[in-house]
This record gives sequence, structure tokens and C-alpha cells, in this order.
Amino acid sequence: MLMKAAVCTKYGSPHVLQLKEVPKPTPRPDEVCIKIYASAVTASDTYIRGSKLPLHFWLPMRLALGLTKPRKPIIGMVLAGEVESVGRDIKRFQPGDRVYGVTGLGLGTYAQYKCMKETDSMRGCIAHMPSTISYEEATAAAYGGLLALQRIEEGKIQPGHKVVVYGASGTSGTIAIQLARYYGAEVTGVCSTRNLAFVQSLGAHKVIDYTNSNDDARQLIDRYDLMLDTAGKAKRSPVKDMCRNALTANGKHISIDDGKLELKSDRLTRLTALIEAGSIHPIVDRTYPLEQIAEAHEYVENGRKTGGVAISIDHPPNLN
Repeated sequence: MLMKAAVCTKYGSPHVLQLKEVPKPTPRPDEVCIKIYASAVTASDTYIRGSKLPLHFWLPMRLALGLTKPRKPIIGMVLAGEVESVGRDIKRFQPGDRVYGVTGLGLGTYAQYKCMKETDSMRGCIAHMPSTISYEEATAAAYGGLLALQRIEEGKIQPGHKVVVYGASGTSGTIAIQLARYYGAEVTGVCSTRNLAFVQSLGAHKVIDYTNSNDDARQLIDRYDLMLDTAGKAKRSPVKDMCRNALTANGKHISIDDGKLELKSDRLTRLTALIEAGSIHPIVDRTYPLEQIAEAHEYVENGRKTGGVAISIDHPPNLN
């Protein structure tokens, strides 16, 4: 049986992604087969597709992913959907369960179906998705939520701590703002001019425009117990440096680039509980159909998104 997928034929511009029909996967005894209703385009996806990496990362990434083109032609790392079938050894899931997750090195989510193990590994983690959000919102929760929750936990936030989130309007930044508030911190969000009101609406006590003049920004900066850089180390600005220099003697600076993303289903389960309780809500900027995957990649590469960018994947009756 065939399925629809966006295939990365070689490294290059977004238009190397081509819609094709490929064989539908069959689950092994320790796998579930997920009917994917939504995926996402992340910055990591655009790096994999374009292979635009710093020189010291270029060769290791090519060796891991493929020298002249991706070894796994279906890329994408985020999914939300429904369990269609399960292998005989599966214990956590059954057909019909709504699930979400991140596939990591397993990739393969720009497609109608994906088989995954239920146990956590660098090739993915999955959990039951929140019942209160859409599949598209679940993709933002899976990727941005895992990143934000891991780094927030590493920061060991305590009630009353002052936390600054740099890159507060991105997929992980929007959730980090809400998580820091949930843990009782006083939160400052740093973003561009056009997103100041939006970030404040997420619960930030104070917002700073990173494009502002040094003097204006300096007046708004406090002493911080934690600086969480959700924009990544490649994004630089005088305001970022000022925030880092404003850390307390025991303050921590943590970047989303500090070490690997831990693919842990128990974190997804905690995110599910927080979302269903109304404590946090994932943000989706735009949704594109799978047929417009190239346009979605172009939009993410422009760096102007607010929250996540989702990909909707349809399932015509004749493919069920």
C-alpha cells in the first residue's frame, strides 16, 4: 500500500522537497503505526534540508544524515495523530489513541504514516496528546514544549526567581514564558517590536524589544536568576549580552543549543497534564497543507514566525 509523503531529494532550497507516493510502513512487534494528521516545520528541519551548518558541524551532520542527500529521504521530526495499529509487544497504546511526539534521528514525519517504538530513544518518544487542543497545536507542544520544559527544569526555577526568556515569541519561547510563570517566576520576555504585546499576553511581567537602543533596554533590565536563550547561540544582539551580564552571582545562562534535546515521553505526559489543566497553551502561527511544504520551509527560514508552524496532512477515504 502506498502513502503520500514529502521527500527530500537532495540538500538545497525548500523546493528540493517533492510530494511523492511511497510504500506505507508496517509496524514491527515493538512498534506502533501512527496515522499522522499534523507535523511541523522546525528550524532543525530547515538545517537538515538545506545543510546550512557551521563548518565544525557540517561534516558530522553529513556523516550522520547522508553525504550527498539525506539517507532518510522523508525528513521532519514532529507528529500528532492517531494510532492505527500496534505490534504484539506494545503495552502503552492501542488503536484509536491520539498521540503526539518527536522522532529525533528517526525523522519521517512529512508523511501520512510513521512507525515508532513506544520506548524512548534518540529515534523518538511519543505520549498521549492533550484532549483539549488540535493536532496542529499538539505539534507545537511536542517540539517547543519538550525543549522549553527540559531547559526550565535545568534552570531549577523557584517561586520569586527573576527569569528572562530571550527569543520569547518562538515555538519554545512561547511555552517557556508560560512554564516560568507556572513555576512562580517573575518573567521578562525579549522579542522584536511587533511581538511585544503578544509576549505580554502570554504572561510576561515585562517585555523588552531587542531592537531597541541600548539605553532604553538597559532601563528595563533587572538582575536575573535565570536567562533562557530560546533563540539559539547564533542569534546575537547587544540586548542579549546585557541580559547575560545582568545575571546574579549564582544566576544561570541556558541556551536551547546547550546539549541534545532529551526525548522523554514522561515530559510529554507532564505537558499533556499542564495543557489540559489550562496552565499552558501552545501557539501556532501558521498551518500549511503537506502540498505546500516548500512554502512552509521558506516562511520558517525567514525567521518571522510567532510560535510554531504546522503542517496538516489529510487522509482521503481511499487511502484509509
